[in-house]
Amino acid sequence: MLRLGRREFGTHEPVIMAIVNRTPDSFYDQGATFQDEPALARVEQAVAEGAAIIDIGGVKAGPGEEVTAEEEARRTVGFVAEVRRRFPDVVISVDTWRHEVGEAVCEAGADLLNDAWGGVDPRLAEVAARYGVGLVCTHTGGARPRTRPHRVTYDDVMADILRVTVGLAERAVALGVPREAVLIDPGHDFGKNTRHSLEATRRLGEMVATGWPVLVSLSNKDFVGETLDKPVKERVVGTLATTAVSAWLGAQVYRVHEVAETRQVLEMVASIAGHRAPAVARRGLA
Repeated sequence: MLRLGRREFGTHEPVIMAIVNRTPDSFYDQGATFQDEPALARVEQAVAEGAAIIDIGGVKAGPGEEVTAEEEARRTVGFVAEVRRRFPDVVISVDTWRHEVGEAVCEAGADLLNDAWGGVDPRLAEVAARYGVGLVCTHTGGARPRTRPHRVTYDDVMADILRVTVGLAERAVALGVPREAVLIDPGHDFGKNTRHSLEATRRLGEMVATGWPVLVSLSNKDFVGETLDKPVKERVVGTLATTAVSAWLGAQVYRVHEVAETRQVLEMVASIAGHRAPAVARRGLA
């Protein structure tokens, strides 16, 4: 059972995490939700389309202009508080690697800290434990925040992913983070080239077998673009194909831009797997 905020999710229940970037330079939406009102409209739309988690980020993942912890907090803390006020039942996640920001957003009502940079600040897990919130434990191959991989190699990429993410998860629980609120993430593109990310997807079942809920952040990423030779705005089909494979292999949480499309994919896969009944079943029964 996965428990985040006020929500509980069954073992075979797919969960959509909608991305809301509070940045002026995000790679996909180019700052479309940097201002409060468009960002709140995005939250409302995502919830209506089926997102159970809203993931709020104040710093884009890639290289760019420096964003201090103070500026990151300015972009996220007040917004978290307003989302908490307007949507009391939604799970609020904040994408940050800094313990100072984690502390501030937890005070404002966050339920989950999405540590996309793999424990680079070990105090972030301590914050999650202190506030009793969830934590995403991500593999980055030791990459520093906001850096791109360069000639990175692994003897066995999945073995490294398992070693790091399970280690981070076990440390988090030892610190006091609720076990049912800890997730592991293979970290597609982070500290990996395209072949590494494809292999991580192909072998997701090995992560699922650990018993920790698996989160995948696939949406419009570079490994999809390179695989299909498509620019950022033409990666939705590739993303949805990867989502379907990940769902079949047992991943549970999907961090996405396209909520409605992802929901259809996840529901279809769940029905094929026998975990969900068809919404309508009239054919051949009249």
